[in-house]
Order: sequence, then structure tokens, then C-alpha cells
Amino acid sequence: MKVTIITSCFNRESTIGQTIESVLAQDYPDIEYLIIDGASCDNSLAVIRRYTAERRIAGIVSEPDNGMYEAINKGIGLATGDVVGLLHSDDFFYNTHVVSDIVKIFNATGADIVYGNGLYVDAVLTDKVVRNWVSGRYRRWKVRLGWLPLHPTVYIRREVLERCGLYDESYKIASDSDFLVRYLYEYKLHVEYLNKYFVKMRMGGLSTGGASRSQVWAEDVRMYRSHGFWGVPVKLMKMGWKIPQFIDAKIRRRFHND
Repeated sequence: MKVTIITSCFNRESTIGQTIESVLAQDYPDIEYLIIDGASCDNSLAVIRRYTAERRIAGIVSEPDNGMYEAINKGIGLATGDVVGLLHSDDFFYNTHVVSDIVKIFNATGADIVYGNGLYVDAVLTDKVVRNWVSGRYRRWKVRLGWLPLHPTVYIRREVLERCGLYDESYKIASDSDFLVRYLYEYKLHVEYLNKYFVKMRMGGLSTGGASRSQVWAEDVRMYRSHGFWGVPVKLMKMGWKIPQFIDAKIRRRFHND
């Protein structure tokens, strides 16, 4: 089974190297790695090209785009793997056998979608956990109550992506949530949860630091309404699912410091 990993990047010269290294360090041999750069104006592309000699980056695209979701859609269009997943340019894999673990679940269950857990960490001190996102088991009804798995832990069969569609680029922030609602609520797919950590994500990305709260709120409400959900109540419930993540992270830090 070939796994395509897509990294979208724009002006991430300080973090993209660690992202790439975490992919190259994976012990699974059949990875197609694609990097879609939005014509970065810093040194991101120079950092990326340092790794081309590794011959494990299958493709690099660098051209202007209209944001992360257009970049991801470009990557999906280029993907040839049986399964497709994302690793953003601020993030890195939790360990060296994440992809191997994911493939085992796909092979054992015949799943259409596999997802897991992730850690939001401090942008500089990446051992400092800010949010501990344990996704929990999938239930369709939970989606209508604002629950969603952590987006960068979601791996999907390419044939399912071709059948069910790509990211809606009319959203600048909520396209990942819209995508997950479509796949987890509107389609009857075989979804499996792997209770392991897949990624560490730096705080300060698009949804946690790159947009105003009012913009995030407005897009989420519009997105939920487009699916026939009650917009504001479901948005509030979505926020409620996050509270245990912060509490758990605080407890982890306290025990670590004691």
C-alpha cells in the first residue's frame, strides 16, 4: 500500500525542515511525499530543496495560490498513493512508525478512513503540550453535536477522495471542518479510530493564531448551516469538545513539572 503525504507550505522556513525530516524518518518504505509551496517569499523553498538529494520527495510545486486549501487540492490531484494524508508545514510526526501503524489498520480493517490523536505544542518549546487532542471513537451522531477528529490525523483512501470530493476553497478557515462533516456525516464510510498519537502541531497556525475569532466563528456557523445543522448551537458545542483537551494538557504539565 502506497501512502501519499501532502505538505502545504507558505513562508515556513523555520519549521518546514523539521516537517520534512519527520517524514523522511518514517520506517514505512512506500511513501510518496508531495510538497506544495505557495511561492514563499522567504527561504522556505531553499530549505525544501536541501532535501531533494534524499530522493524521497516525490514532487515539489511552488507557485502562487489562494491559500492552504487550494494547495491541498493540488496535492490530492497529484497523488498516486492508495491512501492520502496531510502534514502541515508547522507540524511533525509524533514518532517514526506513525505511517506503519496507520497502514496496519487499513490493511486489517479495510477502512475508508483512519484517524487518531495529536498534540498541540508551544510554537518554540515543542515538548510543552498546550492541548491534548484525544479524538475518541467515531459516532455519526457526535458530528451533529460539533465533534470532529483532529484534521491532520485523518487518512483517506484516494478512491474515496475521488468519489466524495475535495476541499471547498470558498472557506478560508473552515474548509477542513466542512470536509470532515461531509465525509463523516453525509457519506456512509467505514471509519476506524487508532488510539495513538500521529502528530505534534505548533500553536499559531491558521485556526489557532492566524485568523480573528470573529472570522473563525462566522465561517464555522456558515459551514454548519450549509449542512442543515443549527449553526450557532453546534459551533458552541464544537468549542465545548475542546475544553477537556486544555484541562488534560494542564494536568500533564503539572505532573511533568512535579
